[in-house]
Amino acid sequence: MVKCQKCNKEVLLPFKCPYCGGYFCSEHRLPENHDCPEAWRARAPTPPLAPVVAKQKSPYEYEVTFTPEPYRKTRSRKIWFSTKELQHLTISALLVVAIGFSFMGAIGIRGVYLAALVSIFTLSFLAHEMAHKFAAQSYGLWAEFRIILIGALLTLISVFLPAPFKIISPGAVMIAGFVEKDVYGKIAVAGPSTNIIFSAVLLGMAHLPLGNAFRLVLAVSAFINAWMGLFNLIPLGLLDGAKVFFWNKKVWLLTFIASAVLMGYSLSFF
Repeated sequence: MVKCQKCNKEVLLPFKCPYCGGYFCSEHRLPENHDCPEAWRARAPTPPLAPVVAKQKSPYEYEVTFTPEPYRKTRSRKIWFSTKELQHLTISALLVVAIGFSFMGAIGIRGVYLAALVSIFTLSFLAHEMAHKFAAQSYGLWAEFRIILIGALLTLISVFLPAPFKIISPGAVMIAGFVEKDVYGKIAVAGPSTNIIFSAVLLGMAHLPLGNAFRLVLAVSAFINAWMGLFNLIPLGLLDGAKVFFWNKKVWLLTFIASAVLMGYSLSFF
């Protein structure tokens, strides 16, 4: 369900304004009905809204909502968050913070070092999900983070499990719109790629003369990011790896190997 950005009414199949890029119900879909800031562009001839039927087109192309027909050829720079999405992100971030604190006994750090670890850990999770969101929105797609009940439950249980058995999957970015094979793959690889970059930067910082405790924090954070990237790149089920693998096997192999190498190298600091 998507909320109309004018009246906040939840609609299953929203209309996307071809001028401002917002999503609206049938009553407010016209520019003049939702006070469109780009309404002046309506004077120029533009293609009408085309209803898209939810149907399978090919193994990697599917349509799930109402969108302007030409939007696939243009990109939107608009980034926005709904109130519901912010609520789900907040709850998920708190679960991830709890996971971070659960490492206290496993690696024996306290105080400011533990706070740094938890902060980096939470930032890594948020960066992964926001990479998916921003990549999808750059293609003009509706994209919002939502909690997945089973994933949130597994994440909560992981708080009480030993360090190697942590599952960090309280939710995922939901996407609506016409998604072609290459676009879907690029959106999927954005999350793990962010973790790979984080891991490489953190390992680079771990070589600086910052003290053993802080170097341990950086190494653990690098390991966690590499593990997040590697786990999500497993080409199974709903994981990012399945989408990346079917889009471009070379990209999948490169990112998978990069995650594995970074994870192995980070262990040398322990």
